[in-house]
Amino acid sequence: MTRPAAVLFDCDGVLADSEGLVNAIVAADLAARGWAMTPAECQEQFLGMAATDMVPVIEGRVGRLPEDWLVQLSHRIARSMIAELQPVEGALGAVRAIAAAGIAVAVASNSAREELQAKLRRLGLASAFAGRAFSFQDVARPKPAPDMYLAAARACGAEPGRCVVVEDSLLGAQAGLAAGCRVFGLTRETDASIFAGIGAVPFRRMAQLPELLGLR
Repeated sequence: MTRPAAVLFDCDGVLADSEGLVNAIVAADLAARGWAMTPAECQEQFLGMAATDMVPVIEGRVGRLPEDWLVQLSHRIARSMIAELQPVEGALGAVRAIAAAGIAVAVASNSAREELQAKLRRLGLASAFAGRAFSFQDVARPKPAPDMYLAAARACGAEPGRCVVVEDSLLGAQAGLAAGCRVFGLTRETDASIFAGIGAVPFRRMAQLPELLGLR
């Protein structure tokens, strides 16, 4: 493929092996409020969604949430990330290889800002994405709207059409495509046929990414 001007990463499930931790926290919170679900069911229900988009779904089942629910949930998730988070296999090497090739990188996540920064610090990636890390709180609309990836492309000084987005969810892939980027879909949580069906390029392992980008 043509060498990209920038690579724009999702975080959860792409860089950070965080979804199991997050789903356990959210599932426990919802169970305490009367909506019993397992972490796996939580992932199926909410994969790729911003917390603000989760709220009306949750309130439809359990009633009105406390006003500070999102803030308190974000605090709990951030504490868990700092203590327990591990990288997705091959992710750190892929980021290093892309940056070493002189290609700009950014991260765009439907996480809250506090959670995203905690994840990047834990993974040792805060400096790699300094000034180019975007949460749903940094744009007008979360994924699947294109806002976050458009902001990430601007931060890299790149036209969206010359950027590659790396995602693991359908909502995130739709956001990248809506922004006009080429999208690679990591098939850890989403079937390859779903990515291929919307025009994204499926791949299986993060360690493959530099080669797919033509860097090896």
